[in-house]
Amino acid sequence: MSTPARKRLMRDFKRLQQDPPAGISGAPQDNNIMLWNAVIFGPDDTPWDGGTFKLTLQFVEDYPNKAPTVRFVSRMFHPNIYADGSICLDILQNQWSPIYDVAAILTSVQSLLCDPNPNSPANSEAARMFSENKREYNRRVREIVEQSWTAD
Repeated sequence: MSTPARKRLMRDFKRLQQDPPAGISGAPQDNNIMLWNAVIFGPDDTPWDGGTFKLTLQFVEDYPNKAPTVRFVSRMFHPNIYADGSICLDILQNQWSPIYDVAAILTSVQSLLCDPNPNSPANSEAARMFSENKREYNRRVREIVEQSWTAD
């Protein structure tokens, strides 16, 4: 069954394969175009450098008119990422627009890693540390990066 959402996801997937943005990759699960696995690499020259972080993207039949549910599978320590891995990011909530494709979503999540918004904390400990003790925050991020190499 081919719905507009599924057609759009096939197009997103093709575009992601032909012109992948730096440091991100994603693909639908074998038999389900509505559920994707993705990997974001921590941006160079940041505390996240060298990390490989896994995510899932769950799409609905209303896509691209409705944002997917994007969630980190990897453990994260970040002001805008909840303990369950869900992400507090405006384009995934009230600022969503159908012009965003999978590449744009993953690129936005990647840039959020280095550019958190401590005023909208999903993890209040990380937000406080980011604002008040950057050295300790960066140390915790490095721990998460190292865990990302071994974690399943």
